[in-house]
Amino acid sequence: MYAIIETGGKQYKVEAGDVVFVEKLNAEADSEITFDKVIAVGSDDGIKVGAPYVDGATVAARVLKNGKAKKITVMTYKAKKNEKRKLGHRQPYTKVEIAAINA
Repeated sequence: MYAIIETGGKQYKVEAGDVVFVEKLNAEADSEITFDKVIAVGSDDGIKVGAPYVDGATVAARVLKNGKAKKITVMTYKAKKNEKRKLGHRQPYTKVEIAAINA
């Protein structure tokens, strides 16, 4: 059984036991969270698609940790104008483990 959930403006296909990196959530480590924006649920007897979300379907997950991704370097440069800028960015994330899919 799998589900397609929406969180942080992105969609993720998850199954029970999966570990997923999602956009940062307001949750402490080792806490339980529930995703209620379930777009589709697939099982052995077919797929159930919501409009826009499946009624009554939830995905239970456990927060493993909050952190930051590796640093990326962003350079902007304009030729012949002596203009350049160097920026760094580390995107925050939440690492979650999918516990159960309740359809």
